[in-house]
Amino acid sequence: MTGTAETLDAVLDPASFERWPESSDSVVAGAGTVAGTRVAVLLGDYSVHGGSIGVEASGRLAGAIRRATAERLPLLASPRSAGTRMQDGTRAFVGMLPITAAVTAHRRAGLPYLVWLRDPVFGGVLASWGSQGHVTAAEPGARIGFLGPRVVEALRGAGMPAGVQTAENLHRNGLVDRVLPLAQLRGAVGKLLGLLDTTAEPAAVEPGCPAAEPVGEPDAATAVARSRDPGRPGVRDVVADAGLRIAELHGTGRGETGPAVLLALADLGGARCVLIGQDRAAQADGHPVGPAELRVVRRGIALADELWLPIVTVVDSDGGELSVRAEEGGLAAEVGGCLMDLTSVTCLKVAVLLGQGAGGTAIALLAADRVLAARHAWLAPLPPEGASTILHGRPDRAPEMAAAQRIRAHDLARAGFVHRIVDERPDAAAEPQAFARRLVRAVGAELSALRLQTEGSPTNMKRESIR
Repeated sequence: MTGTAETLDAVLDPASFERWPESSDSVVAGAGTVAGTRVAVLLGDYSVHGGSIGVEASGRLAGAIRRATAERLPLLASPRSAGTRMQDGTRAFVGMLPITAAVTAHRRAGLPYLVWLRDPVFGGVLASWGSQGHVTAAEPGARIGFLGPRVVEALRGAGMPAGVQTAENLHRNGLVDRVLPLAQLRGAVGKLLGLLDTTAEPAAVEPGCPAAEPVGEPDAATAVARSRDPGRPGVRDVVADAGLRIAELHGTGRGETGPAVLLALADLGGARCVLIGQDRAAQADGHPVGPAELRVVRRGIALADELWLPIVTVVDSDGGELSVRAEEGGLAAEVGGCLMDLTSVTCLKVAVLLGQGAGGTAIALLAADRVLAARHAWLAPLPPEGASTILHGRPDRAPEMAAAQRIRAHDLARAGFVHRIVDERPDAAAEPQAFARRLVRAVGAELSALRLQTEGSPTNMKRESIR
């Protein structure tokens, strides 16, 4: 169990903590710096009534969150609590409402809300301010849940199975982004604050990335074959080969994981963004893009919208999950939901067609201000074999269908859907690092151009005035 003073000493710069009068008996509130960046902190003090939140504590806690919002500070919350204080009865229970309202207002102001759950966190504390983080981590072995095990046993006659209410199990089920020991907390918070700093000036895009690069046109069959090469780099390869700084997030935050989608906060050479990419390696390993993956996508879109970050989506899908689970999980509805979310948010959006682009799970990520495509990428309502089967009754006319449907990046560019083709020399599998750097430069150039175009837009001016 990690104590309050121990946590403060580990995460904040030495002698930087300033205790606020909004502190209560069971919550320490204040501000300090992490690697020089000022941040508000809220920590549950388990030594006082088991960290429970009573009437006075709930009012003070909500006030501290509102102060952080007024001072435009990122907020690090670290609950450690048995829940609502039973001695204060219903009055303490309804104190969840102003706490949650304060957290909501903080997030809607475009300010980061980071959570590190310590052992234990239960009940109303978990629900109101422990489970609402943009990014949530937990200390190893922490007991976390809706109700504590003794109460569960008393009310239901049997306890919760061993291992269910643990940080590790919550991570496996997509409720916690990371299980993080205290020794790594300061570095992780500092990295996140850097990636979420939207006031930083993006670095100038390095030269050598013109608006239109000379690229040869492969025929459709060649493009499809190259896109399916097992050695072709996927989104995780691009991240590694380009040396990008990212903080990966895990799952939907609502009880699901989506292995075939990478969701991360990323720094593309100075341009901070939310990166959402379909992972070809995970799909090849038996994890197709299904409803859970698209709910991970929607988490990323909402995160970018709240934090006023650009969105970069990467499409590389051989088609959606074909199963009873996918149908009952609402795959088609989630495709539509992704499109609705992307078309309704006002943040800048760049989409990258990296390789295969088959069906609804591909188009779900392509509603963007600018669309880039790798030379051998393609987009179609079905894989060519599926289209051939529908029209000709057999799959062997796939090359003919690929040409007839104009699925190539060059066809999409001529139709006005793709705005830039990123070259492969001769293909991405042959030059993964050079291709990755070329692609990232191209994305950075598009983001820079979009930023210049929107600096005077009403939405941007409104957001700047709020800052």
